Amino acid sequence: MNFLNKMERKFGRYAIHNLSMYIIGGYIIGYILYFLAPDVLYNYLSLEPYYIMRGQVWRLVTWVLIPPESPDIFTIIMLILYYQLGTELERAWGSFRFNVYIFLGIISTLVGAFILYFVLGGNGVFGSSLFSTYYINMSIFLAFTACYPEEKLLLYFIIPIKIKWFGILYAVYILLAFFTANWVGKVAIIASMFNFILYFLLSRSRGKASPKEIRRKQVFKRQVKQGMAPGVTKHKCAVCGRTELDGDDLEFRFCSKCEGNYEYCQDHLFTHTHVRRQ
Repeated sequence: MNFLNKMERKFGRYAIHNLSMYIIGGYIIGYILYFLAPDVLYNYLSLEPYYIMRGQVWRLVTWVLIPPESPDIFTIIMLILYYQLGTELERAWGSFRFNVYIFLGIISTLVGAFILYFVLGGNGVFGSSLFSTYYINMSIFLAFTACYPEEKLLLYFIIPIKIKWFGILYAVYILLAFFTANWVGKVAIIASMFNFILYFLLSRSRGKASPKEIRRKQVFKRQVKQGMAPGVTKHKCAVCGRTELDGDDLEFRFCSKCEGNYEYCQDHLFTHTHVRRQ
């Protein structure tokens, strides 16, 4: 996880916040197309390497707009649930790590589709159901289940059941689908679930606290920060004078080439004039 920590420090500022909202927003666009032009949705936006290699490069992105299920009340409830679970995971992991998890699933699905395309000789058309966001959404549920197995869901809005039992059912369903599918289907399932497989092999120890405990710690940190005396800071750039109070994404480092304890923000760490003692 050291590599992921380094990547977060370097690129964390570029993470998409509230990514679950954008995922659901994409599905809403997909449902609109489903009602207005279903042929366009499934015939021109799905993930088909055969057509991508022939110039329809928009399919590299547009396939994520295709909803996992046809629109009905059950689907609406499931999408609301996925949004809530995804939001909780983002709060627990941070936006950058949640972005990594989701985009890892998207990229691995793309890679799996192209691997099959070339293995099959470059002439196959898979159909919109083989490579989709279905298992990526399922990986969100499994991720939450793996992190917080003791949390409860209300079955039929009445019966409280620990989420780990739903996770077990999901896992059994995926395993049955895997062992009953042909080798093409097996590759598709592994590719779509690769984010869950890899991420939790590398970070099994993360996420042991409950969402309530994590929120309590976040509130405590904010209260401590707000309770600091005005003007008291830990870091200050020797060039522009900015401190950690000027932005949550600011990073500060001491320069090893300057003679003295001079600290700089990321914008001036490599551009400042080194201080030399006379």
